[in-house]
Amino acid sequence: MAISAFVFVECTAGKAIQVAREIRQIPGVTYAHAATGPYDVIALVEAPDLQVMGELVIRKIQAVSGVIRTQTNVVVE
Repeated sequence: MAISAFVFVECTAGKAIQVAREIRQIPGVTYAHAATGPYDVIALVEAPDLQVMGELVIRKIQAVSGVIRTQTNVVVE
């Protein structure tokens, strides 16, 4: 059974739209959109397990130029 998580992304100023576009291209990302509020981008990601989820967030999403930090919230319902 796959797990899902919302990843909230803080970006450098003026980079939210570009970051969202790049994150959208990563396999496992269902969607990613620039947003208003405390986070600049919100993404929904899916992975087969927590290890793969962690690698997706750390090695792929956090590696996108313009990403400052992320917060990952695993879906439980």
